[in-house]
Amino acid sequence: MSSAAQIILDFGDVAHAIQLALAPVFLLTGIAGLLNVMAGRLARIIDRGRSLTEEELPQHLDNLDVLNKELGRLERRRHYASSAITACTCSALLVCMVVAVIFLQVLLQVEFKWVISALFTASTLTLIVGLGYFLREVHLATRTVRIQVITRVK
Repeated sequence: MSSAAQIILDFGDVAHAIQLALAPVFLLTGIAGLLNVMAGRLARIIDRGRSLTEEELPQHLDNLDVLNKELGRLERRRHYASSAITACTCSALLVCMVVAVIFLQVLLQVEFKWVISALFTASTLTLIVGLGYFLREVHLATRTVRIQVITRVK
């Protein structure tokens, strides 16, 4: 085979690898969006905890037991949000490894199908775990939210 034909064949292989890597890259984009939302929620939890411990307390929290209960709930929410971020970040790293192995497969001309399958399965499972933690944090937040209705006197 001539070198020009080899270059065309190699380019075709690389183009195919890029096509194969496209779906995992879209998954990576979705995970990045989730991480953005989760990090925002974690920041709000931390800010609320700081406001309760460092500033003057609101009137509805003048009771120390009520304050400690809210701080306990915030700590549980912080734990779930942090765990969700950790799991989703691990999922994103595994997706990156999938993309890298796809390109290594083309460059080295070695079959890594089982490695790609294992990495993608691990990525999906860690994403499921992360979403489970995220769902738990959201449920805890909605269960503990206090919405006070103000009635107007006419």
